[in-house]
Amino acid sequence: MAEKTSFWSEFKTFIARGNVMDMAVGVVVGGAFTAIVNSLVGDIINPLIGKLFGGVDLSAAKVILTAADEAAGIEEVAIRYGALIQAILNFLIVALCIFIVVRSINKLKDKMAKEEEEAAAEEEKEEEPPEPSEEVLLLREIRDSLSKK
Repeated sequence: MAEKTSFWSEFKTFIARGNVMDMAVGVVVGGAFTAIVNSLVGDIINPLIGKLFGGVDLSAAKVILTAADEAAGIEEVAIRYGALIQAILNFLIVALCIFIVVRSINKLKDKMAKEEEEAAAEEEKEEEPPEPSEEVLLLREIRDSLSKK
């Protein structure tokens, strides 16, 4: 019974970690974002591209290798390149958005690190004693020369 308690307590600790929670939020947001991207590509970009190519529905674009024959029970065999183009557009839009987010986060982290370094340098500068003036240096030299005699 002690093993189960240990296992479950370790599992709870694992789940409660920030990284796991961040990942879970990322998966949920990513799923929602995928729906937005699919709509953007399928409902906006594909119709625009289709309009440029003479009113063709890009997502339904295909090359038929064998036509369907319902009487003979033969299904259509086709290369559906439109669906591939749509998937590529989805991927590129998602990749671009992720790149922009990661780039922004990295810039923010760099800025924060630079500010922390500057604050640490400023703190270090304040902790150092000020340089002695020329008069103090001259007096030290005189003291040292008198003590040698």
